[in-house]
Amino acid sequence: MAEIRNVFDIASRALSSQVTRLNAVASNLANARSIAGSSEEAYRAVRPVFKTRYADDFARSGLSTTDVTQIVSLDRQPEKVYEPEHPKADDQGFVYVAAVDTDEELVEMLEASRQYQNTLEVVSTVRALMMRTINMGR
Repeated sequence: MAEIRNVFDIASRALSSQVTRLNAVASNLANARSIAGSSEEAYRAVRPVFKTRYADDFARSGLSTTDVTQIVSLDRQPEKVYEPEHPKADDQGFVYVAAVDTDEELVEMLEASRQYQNTLEVVSTVRALMMRTINMGR
């Protein structure tokens, strides 16, 4: 893993984490309302798990960022729907609809998008301040 040396390292990891979060939301939305023949086969929403990562010289620099450590399935049961004519129906005529709350996913997508935009704004501001500092020395 690369060392955390400056705000650009922090922003890079933060952006990467939000992209992972957005990809999880996209996967969840793509599988919403998908149907399976059993509860075990039914799709369950996934979420990334974040962990704070501290710089090696954290005591001196105070730098930390975030990393995605794993992707986990949410512990939700799929909806059991009676559709005896469906080709995936079980012996009792039930199918199992993916355990995905689309409203929750849209909120998650909005928040991840805003976090991504905020991080880009930080990078843009830092770059502008660096350029102003360079120009002051001329």
